[in-house]
Amino acid sequence: MGNEGSHLLGLEIDEKVIEVTDGWTLHSGTVCAGSNPKVSVFISEVLGSGGSTVILERAAKNLMLYRHPCILKFISSWNKSGRIHLATEEAMPLASVIASLTPLQICIGLHSVLKALVFLHEMALCSHNNVCCAAVYVTPDGTWKLGGLEYLCLLTDLTPRYLEESRARRYEKAVPPEEDSLKSSSDTISHPTSIDQYGFGVLVEEVLRKKSDSDIPALQEFIEICKKQLQNSEPSLRPKLSTLLDHVFFTHKFIKIHSFLVELPLKTAAEKNDFFRSLMDELLGFPEDLVARQLGALLLSRMVLLDSTAQEILLQHVLGPKQENGGNVGLFSLPIYRGYVVPRLLQMFCVRDAQIRLLLLAHFSSYCSSFTEDQLRTLVLPELLVGIKDTNEQLVSATLRALADLIPVLGAAAVIGGKRAKLFTDGRPKQAHHHVSSNFKAPNQMPPPPAPTLVAANDSNSLTVDLPERPSPDGGEDHIPTSDDETEAWSDWDVTDNAADNLGDSNLPEPSSPWDHVRVGAGLAVQELPDISQLDIKNSVSSLKSHEEFDFFQDMEPVISKTHILQIDEQGTGSTEISSKHCFDVNYTAGESEGEVWGDDLEDWGDVNGST
Repeated sequence: MGNEGSHLLGLEIDEKVIEVTDGWTLHSGTVCAGSNPKVSVFISEVLGSGGSTVILERAAKNLMLYRHPCILKFISSWNKSGRIHLATEEAMPLASVIASLTPLQICIGLHSVLKALVFLHEMALCSHNNVCCAAVYVTPDGTWKLGGLEYLCLLTDLTPRYLEESRARRYEKAVPPEEDSLKSSSDTISHPTSIDQYGFGVLVEEVLRKKSDSDIPALQEFIEICKKQLQNSEPSLRPKLSTLLDHVFFTHKFIKIHSFLVELPLKTAAEKNDFFRSLMDELLGFPEDLVARQLGALLLSRMVLLDSTAQEILLQHVLGPKQENGGNVGLFSLPIYRGYVVPRLLQMFCVRDAQIRLLLLAHFSSYCSSFTEDQLRTLVLPELLVGIKDTNEQLVSATLRALADLIPVLGAAAVIGGKRAKLFTDGRPKQAHHHVSSNFKAPNQMPPPPAPTLVAANDSNSLTVDLPERPSPDGGEDHIPTSDDETEAWSDWDVTDNAADNLGDSNLPEPSSPWDHVRVGAGLAVQELPDISQLDIKNSVSSLKSHEEFDFFQDMEPVISKTHILQIDEQGTGSTEISSKHCFDVNYTAGESEGEVWGDDLEDWGDVNGST
């Protein structure tokens, strides 16, 4: 038994009680981190309140020691606040779900319990001693698991005294009648397995009491065996439980499929090959809800996923739901697929196994639409992004393809993140009379532009130049094409008469390229074509213009003349000598005295000097 510090990290126990017994209460729990997010937690009474703590502690030890696929899986146990806590796989008591189960599901469940008891009797050499409905639990996938191992003991330790001490807490109807005649002693019982044989007979009778045998062969016959043989008052006449495995009741085709999938590691390659090649046809004969509930987890187990024959034939039908258009012949319809398969797939995406991940990615496009947008964003996408950082190039390549399938659902911003901008434009050319989409060609398939042709007419004064259509400039793809009449109105594309006269002054040389090809009329010498820039309306040179036009703004041109400077000498004769004085110097003229110049203001200054 673990101490208080050994409990599951991040465990949150629901306060709601699922089951209440004399020894403990059953709760549901959630683990924030780990491979088992949902667990069941058994909590005992406070220490010192009786023998309940000892009972749950003994059950935890036996579950930890005896492991089998048909026995409730032990996860952890610890002591906290004076109470014993036992965590197991998620399961519900059989009594809470038995009313909703079909006879076939009950048949499969009884087969699972029977295999667990055979394991305890023949392999572990133990006796359960309390086989009843309260000792059976049902997992979310519908599998029955045997629990209630608090009264389990070795066959050699089973004595009348041990049975008498535990009888008060055991299921009374499952107690065989011979216990009443046993004397309290330490002697071993001669037929120790007979107690479980009797208890299993009672269990079968109770769970099949109101069920019909419409779809299960030999149902009533099996019930009679359980009543008359397993519940026989003489222990020695009760048949061994292992012999019941071969009964017609447990050899149903569906049970055979279930057993084969459970025991798949023990089968040979030839047996696996034959099994998977015929499995799809057999599964289609059963209700898809039953197949999904009972076999969904087994069909997606590691052993099935890694089998080469299953990968080739079966998995494409299991991993993809049925399509309404008949594109994918899936095994399950979309509602059933989302209810049973999608939760399993979400768990599988957390498995860091390269082969499992590659298999999931190979079929990702067929089932990615079955997830909700929240599941894709919070659960699937983070796990896919982990695959990009792996060193396995095949895994990275498959991950990138899967991310491409997420973009239509989540958007590129959510998948690749970061800042994005429109860096590409649609450069497809538009035809004048056809829709763009109907005439689109790849860039390397576009035909070469037609060569320009220069045609000289019979009239020596007229010259016609045929030019190819100028391609539309960038950003002009959305312009509405003009009609033929509007195109003819653009005379700027044609060469003027003066340009034609200039072009006809000399002979043209031999054309050196398709663009230089010139067709010349009879009896007329044509000179070399000008550069294409001269023919462009935007870049036409001045030589192609007509005679100089009259400038209406000629008289408005400003006239800027040089400033005339008048030079005056000291004699007033108008000498042309330029004075060297500064423009701010005082100019003294003849006939003026110093006192006259300054006026009366100097008198004040004289008085000041005199006084000083």
